[in-house]
Amino acid sequence: MDQYLLSITIIGAATTLMAWMPGFSKKTGISYSLLYVIAGVLLYRAVPEYLPDPLPDDNENLTLHLTELIVIISLMGTGIKIDRAFSFKSWSAPLKLIGITMLFCIAAAAVMGYYFLGLGIASATLLGAALAPTDPVLASDVQVGPPNNKEMSEVKFTLTSEAGLNDGVSFPFTWFAISIGLLLAGTEVSFVEWFAFDVLYRIAAGVVIGFLCGKAIGCILFRLSEQSGVVSTRDGFLAIAVTLLVYGLTEFACGYGFISVFICSITLRHYEKDHRYHQELHSFTDQIERLLLSLLMILFGGAIASGILKPITLPMFLFSTVFLLLIRPLSGRLALSKSKMSPKEKWAVGFFGIKGLGSIFYLSFAFSKFNFEYKDELWAIVSLTILLSIIIHGLSATTVMKKFKKTDQMQ
Repeated sequence: MDQYLLSITIIGAATTLMAWMPGFSKKTGISYSLLYVIAGVLLYRAVPEYLPDPLPDDNENLTLHLTELIVIISLMGTGIKIDRAFSFKSWSAPLKLIGITMLFCIAAAAVMGYYFLGLGIASATLLGAALAPTDPVLASDVQVGPPNNKEMSEVKFTLTSEAGLNDGVSFPFTWFAISIGLLLAGTEVSFVEWFAFDVLYRIAAGVVIGFLCGKAIGCILFRLSEQSGVVSTRDGFLAIAVTLLVYGLTEFACGYGFISVFICSITLRHYEKDHRYHQELHSFTDQIERLLLSLLMILFGGAIASGILKPITLPMFLFSTVFLLLIRPLSGRLALSKSKMSPKEKWAVGFFGIKGLGSIFYLSFAFSKFNFEYKDELWAIVSLTILLSIIIHGLSATTVMKKFKKTDQMQ
């Protein structure tokens, strides 16, 4: 059997089916991500010798860059569909989740990793940094809809904006884990320099570059295009082009590209908030994101079938379960204790701390910078947590969000 022909046939089938998957998920209440993972497991059980190696440890650069690509595309799409303009007051809920919940999750996972799982301090810190941020890619079922759809769900807004913000804000803690590893390996490390550069400068650079790029692109698209036909365009692919441009410029400046892309998308979105072109930009990013997601979920299922979970022990399983069902929900509920949301809404926000491809990216990135101990165990724990999140959240998100939608319509 020809591996290339089989691969493109599977890619064609997976991406063709993706055209109908969102509607299927709405009707059945089953996340299509779960279906693609199952498909990946079955394919790699049936004909593994004719398919590409799915294990991330055997494809470090490919894993790093594919997950990086889908996350930044998802961040652009996430920002474009948020109708609410930024202010500290109106965005207080997601900011609290970043400042309280995410930090608590990093600390709790690191402590459990060190004392309960027996990981080294650097590996335990990396575990917390990789698992703390919620995923913008796999969280579509709990996010707001397309631009200007007038949906007023506070739960969906909070989860959407949190997923957009925390992917970049958690990056300093990945660098912190790397710094700890380098220090323990005998390399001279300054944590003052880490705070000044990896926390303050990189975040600030991401915010500033993203804001300036968003303003500049908005001016070209919505002001200059009306004055000159030369720069007039309504092509949806521009969203992907801008994503890559802004990300590249920010990374060249040593800023956090994840933050920059999200800030750019929010700034661009609100340059001409009610313009119909935002719908075209969002639609194109959504299509590309779902295309990549179908392939990456099949590979993730293939990694499961190929033994990425072999190092899993009972303590590791307990860790993943406790992290998803206790630590994240409780810390989320605590962060929103003073919020105006109802108790049910607060618990829903805490519960849907979805883990996904962003965690794989952070792990891949850290491994590319330092040779961490317990590498196989970290891949296994993170993969198990993502799998459990796909199952638990994938089977409950649509149903729960429908109930909140009915409640909002009645009010």
